[in-house]
Amino acid sequence: MDNTPAAGLLVLAGTPIGNTEDASPALRRVLTEADVIAAEDTRRLHGMLGRLGITISARVVSYFDGNEAARAGELLAALAEGKKVVVVSDAGMPTVSDPGYRVVAAAVEAGMPVRVVPGPSAVLVALALSGLPTDRFCFEGFLPRKGGERRRRLAELATEPRTMVFFEAPHRLPEFLTDATAALGAGRRASVSRELTKTYEETRRGTLAELTAWAADGVRGEITVVVEGAVASVLSVADALPLVAERVAGGEPFSAAVASVAADSGLPRKALYQAALAARKDSH
Repeated sequence: MDNTPAAGLLVLAGTPIGNTEDASPALRRVLTEADVIAAEDTRRLHGMLGRLGITISARVVSYFDGNEAARAGELLAALAEGKKVVVVSDAGMPTVSDPGYRVVAAAVEAGMPVRVVPGPSAVLVALALSGLPTDRFCFEGFLPRKGGERRRRLAELATEPRTMVFFEAPHRLPEFLTDATAALGAGRRASVSRELTKTYEETRRGTLAELTAWAADGVRGEITVVVEGAVASVLSVADALPLVAERVAGGEPFSAAVASVAADSGLPRKALYQAALAARKDSH
């Protein structure tokens, strides 16, 4: 007789991003049925369970960025024993800028079944609220904390045609918006959503320049930024060079002239700046 236990089940469970009432019946059921719950923050998990009025029998383990790689093996072993393992993050869907990817990859590699209990997503909520095109979008998550690396990533996105969604910490939002304005253009449309689904939810819409000015004094809460994709320019960089030269001849500073023409034409500011600088050197 084969005593090998049947394969367990790995469940990625989406949790409310702010409003506990968004918890689905499926989430409540899977938490009560779990053998093991891997939580990004065990204290927050127990707080959520208390608000939901749920009693669990599962073993709860921590599962966060610092121990994700090591913990994945332990969770895989539980699956091999036939256990139902539920992974939850502090808010939203595990694996989306949150732990979960490594254990999913390991489970898939081992042929273990994986399921999802869908839940609220800050990405989709902010995108829907932004008023920007939603037919094509990309999720960029958190950009690098260091200014130089962040600016390089934003420069790479200058010609991205899809609507872009970012996460950002509130204390870094002013710097993020300043760098985004420089890289993507002051006139690029965007929105900043904070405290989604919570009591003081707010979405502020405007150009990147307007949002940068608004955020200068500080913004509180969990932040999701949505930025309009690049609009195809009818001008080439070569066609735009005379426009830059015209502005400079009229007394406008070189950098400001490049920024203005880039914003008006939709051309990447960095590419136009380099071309205009080379043309300026050739003319001397």
